[in-house]
Amino acid sequence: MKIGLLHPGLMGISLAAALKGNQHEVCWAGDGRSPQTKERAESQQLTNLGNLSQLCEQCDIIFSVCPPGEAHAVAQAVCESGFGKTGINKTYVDCNAIAPSTSTAINDLLVSNSIEFIDAGIIGPPAWQSGSTRLYLSGQQAPDIANLLTNSPFEAICLDERPGTASAMKMAYAAWTKGSDALLLNIFALAEHHELGDALTKEWSWSQEGLRAKLDRAASRNAPKAWRFVGEMEQIAKSLQDAELNPGAFISAANVYSALSDFKST
Repeated sequence: MKIGLLHPGLMGISLAAALKGNQHEVCWAGDGRSPQTKERAESQQLTNLGNLSQLCEQCDIIFSVCPPGEAHAVAQAVCESGFGKTGINKTYVDCNAIAPSTSTAINDLLVSNSIEFIDAGIIGPPAWQSGSTRLYLSGQQAPDIANLLTNSPFEAICLDERPGTASAMKMAYAAWTKGSDALLLNIFALAEHHELGDALTKEWSWSQEGLRAKLDRAASRNAPKAWRFVGEMEQIAKSLQDAELNPGAFISAANVYSALSDFKST
């Protein structure tokens, strides 16, 4: 199978490696991409087709792995580049951390352009070893996508045929993991503002064992990627608002991660 990938970032390149491990050719559009992205693509010997139009013409399946706020625009660009207009069945797999309603909007866009849509949500780190990362899938052809990753480091789990289900799973999971990290970082910033960081840490050692270690992990793990989490928190807030639940905590979490954005890739 000839598969297109948008784009080979830290997560995307591990997905590309998993697909290549099952003997699929993985292609990408390298024009205008950063030297770091090109280096990752070359490390896994991805086929550079140059631009998006060539990718859409030559590949029957495209996986999208991009910042959440860009997910709909990327899908729109794929449609405008002719994907789905050849008369051959084309499939688009959106692996981004987006609200179910955003996923549904992308589905409607793609279906109107004769493209099969698969909703996907990745839970776990870049998958370089088995047992760490799940790819949740929903959509009528979800089992076919799962088969592409058989015996790979990604455990592909099919949920149902509805667009948005896999995204809802990702939103609910990330609401706790990244949301609780943002809450803890904000709380400690308050203590530090009042020069009580050491005192709070000592109290935690007595009454909240392990919380300081969780704080340290949240800071070291999330700061370099915080710029990506802003959009994810906004999508979680949208998910809650769409469900007529309170989105306020995740609007705040987006602000916390925005404040950390200067630590990008440190």
